[in-house]
Amino acid sequence: MLRVVPYLTVALLVGPILAGIAGAFLPAFGWMPTLGGSSLTLEHWAHLFQRPGLWTSVWISLASGLITPAVSLAIVFLFLSGSGGTWLDRWLKRAISPLLSIPHAAAAFGLAFLIAPSGLIVRFLSPWLTGWDRPPDLLIVHDPSGLAMMAGLIAKEIPFLLLMSLAALPQIDAPRRLAVARSLGYGPVTAWLKAVAPGLYPLIRLPIYAVIAFASSTVDVALILGPTNPPTLSVAVVRWLNDPDLSLRFVASAGALLQLLVTFSALLTWHLMERLLGFCARAWYTNGRKGHCDRLLAKAGAGGITLAAFAAFAGLAGLAVSSFAGFWRFPDTLPQAITMKHWVRALPNIEGPFVTALLVGLVATSISLILVLAALENEVRSNHPAGRRAMRILYLPLIVPQVAFLFGLLIGLEAVGVRPGFWPVAFGHVLFVLPYVYLSLAEAYRQLDPRWIMAARTLGNTPTRAFWMVRLPMLTTPILTAVAIGLAVSIGQYLPTQLLGAGRVPTITTEAVALATGGDRRVIGVWALVQALVPALGFGLALLLPRLVWRHRRQLREVH
Repeated sequence: MLRVVPYLTVALLVGPILAGIAGAFLPAFGWMPTLGGSSLTLEHWAHLFQRPGLWTSVWISLASGLITPAVSLAIVFLFLSGSGGTWLDRWLKRAISPLLSIPHAAAAFGLAFLIAPSGLIVRFLSPWLTGWDRPPDLLIVHDPSGLAMMAGLIAKEIPFLLLMSLAALPQIDAPRRLAVARSLGYGPVTAWLKAVAPGLYPLIRLPIYAVIAFASSTVDVALILGPTNPPTLSVAVVRWLNDPDLSLRFVASAGALLQLLVTFSALLTWHLMERLLGFCARAWYTNGRKGHCDRLLAKAGAGGITLAAFAAFAGLAGLAVSSFAGFWRFPDTLPQAITMKHWVRALPNIEGPFVTALLVGLVATSISLILVLAALENEVRSNHPAGRRAMRILYLPLIVPQVAFLFGLLIGLEAVGVRPGFWPVAFGHVLFVLPYVYLSLAEAYRQLDPRWIMAARTLGNTPTRAFWMVRLPMLTTPILTAVAIGLAVSIGQYLPTQLLGAGRVPTITTEAVALATGGDRRVIGVWALVQALVPALGFGLALLLPRLVWRHRRQLREVH
């Protein structure tokens, strides 16, 4: 049975994506009999290219897909090269899980509250520095160039790339490489960039590609921080899908395929830049120059990552203050009164979406965890770890833009009689939860000392009994951490919930994003805080439960 699981997992990850792209491909060329499209035509592509502002949308999506990973990766590399062993390094390693657990939408709301013309930063600086006694007439959030959206994405992707880098560093023996380079007289930053970075980059290439795909096609962050007229291409496609004029479904399908081309163009451009930079850097690697900017580069990395962490935590703090604020006149730094009325008004509406989000998350995470445990157990028993091809398949749902295949998948499900609702949404979440559960659990699973299982087998236990009685109890902490990560990923999903549920499966994320156009910061603060607290609660339980369950078994508590 275990041998079937890897094939089942591959089918589960690849099948819906291929079916979804096919489901978008046919309507894009006019074939959708339910809406009267019974012949192939290029008419809808012509309508798409005539949409006002289309190429601006394409350009912003492409720019976001390239600038976001470039800035995030540069900050992560400079931080790792210049701040290793410092108090900031130790603090960030402890804070990285809370940073990762913040959903994209909640982080975007927090950043919007910080940088808005009447936001916390302007209030702290006014009027003593700026002279403003009313909010300045500046378009910061929803700026037409998408800079605020890219800033929000960078703040969220830095912790992700940092975690992937920290997980990959032990595979290349980074301390030894760094020691050899330092013994040749290089400064810490130059030594790290010349000796460690070339070995580390190939190991985190797929996570970087996932960042490119997400940044070029995000919908929730673009709705909260991105430009509105014209919006990014992914947001425009979603608007056409939800338009009462059903003929726009054909244009939306063509737009979904165009989004796929934009993301692949960003990936191809990045790949070519990799080759060009690698060719140009060969001479730099071997020229023997020691470099004189190590301190400046180290400060740039530390400053960038501190700023990202500050934006995330300060934004949430600002949302918390806003959710309890009474009358709050500009430019007062803090509200004149504290009130619970916003929570009292919002909580009755939160209960339903909260329960739905929790149920969807638990179902998606449970399915993902069962498949991942079975696949990893098969790897261990067969002594055949997942290769590069398997990792590429695992990253496939993260690299293919959601908007490019989810609409087609919805059409395919309806064609076989499956109506939008809870189970299609939970099934859609599995596509995005499973890769993260696997990535978070695989290393701990493989590193568990095999002598424990051998000892159990010598006592007469079957492999299955050894799995249940020895391996699972010893991996309690990693498994609970993987569950917390899966739950956090599911809670943050906006587009799969919105499309596969046809708007009839409201969660705290879909409702919070829907409030983005309302402008009531106090209510938005309540919803965004609840959205951020659920994953944080999951991570808290993942840390607490093993300590309670294994309180009399210290060594079991120390297995990570």
